[in-house]
Amino acid sequence: MDLSIIIVSWKVKDKLKANLQALYASKGVLSYEIFVVDNNSQDGSVEMVRTAFPQVKLIANSENLGFAKANNQALKEAKGNYLLLLNPDMLVNCDTLINSLTWARNNQQAVVASCQLVTLQGKIIKHVRHFPTLFDQLMVVLKVPHIFPGVLNSYLQPKFDYNKEAKVDSVRGAFFLINRVVWEELSQQKFPSLDEQYFIWFEEVDFCRQVYVLGGEVWYFPEATCVDHVGASFNQIKVNIKQRYVEESMLKYFKKWHSPWQYYILKTVWSLGHFLVDRFYK
Repeated sequence: MDLSIIIVSWKVKDKLKANLQALYASKGVLSYEIFVVDNNSQDGSVEMVRTAFPQVKLIANSENLGFAKANNQALKEAKGNYLLLLNPDMLVNCDTLINSLTWARNNQQAVVASCQLVTLQGKIIKHVRHFPTLFDQLMVVLKVPHIFPGVLNSYLQPKFDYNKEAKVDSVRGAFFLINRVVWEELSQQKFPSLDEQYFIWFEEVDFCRQVYVLGGEVWYFPEATCVDHVGASFNQIKVNIKQRYVEESMLKYFKKWHSPWQYYILKTVWSLGHFLVDRFYK
């Protein structure tokens, strides 16, 4: 099989339905399967998939397992040579899948790749990032970019040319294409998996970093385009709960990939970050 598409969904029934309709309207010669892993949405998503898309391989969880663990449930069963982690609020064009697969086949150096993401109005969404450093994450925690946006330029890469393909550090997990064969050769593992210590946030950055540790590469390519509604599920969560998820994942990432002193500095500064959120952003 050419491609396994994995969608982890939570409380976005209508966008999930539109996503699946667009996927099944795809053109081009390719074989693919679609998994939907529902994280206990309780909004009719499971019933909708069962009724409208019986061909989908549905995994209905009785609780919200988070992004990483839910993706891994499907990754263990996926048969495709390429694996696409796709957010439920995405909308592929009719040629997105075939163009992405064609590019990936011609660029075997890319263990992970992502295409050009755009809004409904066609505006490019900037999603290429450098790997997080202590400085830029401290700026995020202390809300400095709200006053001085340019302080994150080295991290966010605002001048990155989204009309050219390029080797990058990391890409957003909304459209996350994995070359399964190359990954298995590098890792000696039967299937790729996300680190389940992350409930949500930083899991795709962690995976990209693991790719580089193993000697692989991550790429961005503009040959395919996909509409991204940007965080339809995540935006339903209250600010203070979002902040807790970000904090937990950021600290886990730094504990795993950075020196202990950086982890402890970041952990200490988060107390001030909580104060700023409570004071100004609730």
